[in-house]
Amino acid sequence: MASVSRKDRTKFRNQVLKPLLDAGWLEMTIPDKPTSSKQKYRLTDKGRQLLAESGEDDG
Repeated sequence: MASVSRKDRTKFRNQVLKPLLDAGWLEMTIPDKPTSSKQKYRLTDKGRQLLAESGEDDG
């Protein structure tokens, strides 16, 4: 959230995370518990491909 200058968790989830999840670019590490305090997100293969095509892949 800090890297994109967001402070409101709900807005961040709805405006940033949800569209990326819906597009298939991100996935939850614990999909059965979306509100878990241990929830994290990772790039999917589709997300990695998008980054590689845009030249922003840092890996």
